[in-house]
Amino acid sequence: MKKCPSHRGILTQLLLLFAISSPAQLNINHYMRVGQTRISIGNYVGAIEYFNIVIKFKPHMPEPYFFRGVAKHKLEDFQGAILDYEKAIGIKPFYPDAYSYRGLAYHQLGNFGKAIEDYNKALELDPKNEGVYINRGIARISGKDVDGAIGDYEKALEVNPSSTGALMNRSNAKIIKGDTRGAIQDLNQVITIRPHYASAYLNRGIARFELNDFASALRDYDQCIRLEPGNALAYNNRGIVKHKLEDYNGAIMDYDMAIRLDPGMANAYFNRAMAREILKRPGYESDYQIAGDLNPQYDLSRFTLSAEQLAQQQQQAKQPSPGTPPSDNGKEENEEGGIAAENNINTEKEREEETRRRRRLNLILSDTRNLPVEKIVNPDDPHVQNRSIVIDLQPIFLISALEKNSVNYERLQYFNQDIESLNKENNYNPLLTFTNKTNDGYQNLFQNYILFFNEKIAVSPGSTNYLNRGIFHCLAGNYTQALTDLDIAVRLDSASVLAYMTRGSCRYRMTEHFEMLMDFPSQMPVREQNNAEGKGESETQVTVMSDYDLILKDFDRAIGLRPDLFFGYYNRAFIHLKLKNYETAMADLDKAIELEPEFAEAYYNRGLTLIFLDEPARGALDLSKAGELGLVEAYSIIKRYCN
Repeated sequence: MKKCPSHRGILTQLLLLFAISSPAQLNINHYMRVGQTRISIGNYVGAIEYFNIVIKFKPHMPEPYFFRGVAKHKLEDFQGAILDYEKAIGIKPFYPDAYSYRGLAYHQLGNFGKAIEDYNKALELDPKNEGVYINRGIARISGKDVDGAIGDYEKALEVNPSSTGALMNRSNAKIIKGDTRGAIQDLNQVITIRPHYASAYLNRGIARFELNDFASALRDYDQCIRLEPGNALAYNNRGIVKHKLEDYNGAIMDYDMAIRLDPGMANAYFNRAMAREILKRPGYESDYQIAGDLNPQYDLSRFTLSAEQLAQQQQQAKQPSPGTPPSDNGKEENEEGGIAAENNINTEKEREEETRRRRRLNLILSDTRNLPVEKIVNPDDPHVQNRSIVIDLQPIFLISALEKNSVNYERLQYFNQDIESLNKENNYNPLLTFTNKTNDGYQNLFQNYILFFNEKIAVSPGSTNYLNRGIFHCLAGNYTQALTDLDIAVRLDSASVLAYMTRGSCRYRMTEHFEMLMDFPSQMPVREQNNAEGKGESETQVTVMSDYDLILKDFDRAIGLRPDLFFGYYNRAFIHLKLKNYETAMADLDKAIELEPEFAEAYYNRGLTLIFLDEPARGALDLSKAGELGLVEAYSIIKRYCN
């Protein structure tokens, strides 16, 4: 089945056909250029739309698959990107960029073995690619092959002796090997080549800190902050140096700034807590708590004795050692036993305090590394994969209407012959379509059409007019009147596919409405008299039985009449998911996608279901397809649950 084109879509197709006629290649190049431009400005979803157009007209070109993969990669849809890179490689086996990017996608999924294989292939085809050597080195570091990584960085330096990326990564590898002075030499080279490279000063400060050269480390952090005032890690690390030099006030000021720049930096809270505790300033306890909440590594409760454990230790301290003879003087024994216990308690407290002090010192030192921190999500983030969304199934489809001259083209979804026939019979007044979009703002339109079909039914009480009025009663929330009309429509025409579909959808909306009312906090209980038991009145909560069987029967009947009705399979799957009949739902979603290969909502719901069934890799592929087809919220789910 094909999508129903919107007015905007029709205009685009006309322009496209006109451009293809002469010359065809120029038009394709235009769409490729626009797609690449959108990647460069960060409009990755828009880029995918343009590459989709090129692929539709030129499916044997490798470049649109490759660049669509790059756009998905930027959206952190790594598995979807890998599929596109594979298509590009299938068409053009000698495509080093596709191997290189596919290797990077595998790398970001943690599959370092496959990443290295792809980097190897890319280097076979392009042995002078500095960046691929660096990436292969990073993959080898991740696989604990430090010497192999250093070899790759040196290969990159043979290609480009001024490669700051290779020098920076080699310095990190040297630190891992314990060659801190060698790392500093590499970083000195980086700074000579790029004197304004803030990260080089940051890393050199870390290395100098390792050598206890605090004055030099402090100068490096100062320079990093001058070059990059928003670098939270530099403030945190400078605070650590001041902390070590016992400038606790200065350290707290730096930790404050680090937290202001990155409110999710757990180690900055922990470090500030220590400095505040040393100065006996208030607030250190809450800082410890926040640090532990952000990162369990900093949860102090894991290291402290509970009251019960302390009581047990005290009791053990009071017990005489085996073989100790009893004293003749009971009073003296009790007094001595008490003194011994007190000394033991003091010793335990001292040990605990010493352990805690040493542990904190070790944590300070480890905090100088690039610890992962949880970033706060900005709802206005232009990167759609970072937006906060409500994760839920795409809703069921029902029949809705547009005003004849409406500009809300996005409500036109997929083509359906039954709807087209009904529109013709209505002379396109109203203009009906299958959609699962909300109908807010159209209530006046729906009420007007109810009045319109009241008049038509008075003149011609046929199945079609009852169906039409039932559609608008349902859209207006008049579910009882809608079901009455739809029952009449079915009785007058038992082969009306749209009447069964609408009645099933209407029954679901009514059920959903009652279920929402059940959760309403001010709902009052009903008192029920139980005379048989003689127990008086008892309170029972009002319940509404959701008759999903009737809903499923309506969708079954519609599918029986029209076996290629992909909306029917989709809606039936939705109900089965509500009933936790996952296997049946998956079969229906498979069928819906088979009938409509561009059914974005079906891919989305199948992807969510697969994730719920603990198959995130398969779910990611379905969500990637949903995102490719326009459901951009899929990328947020991929990032959170599939990568």
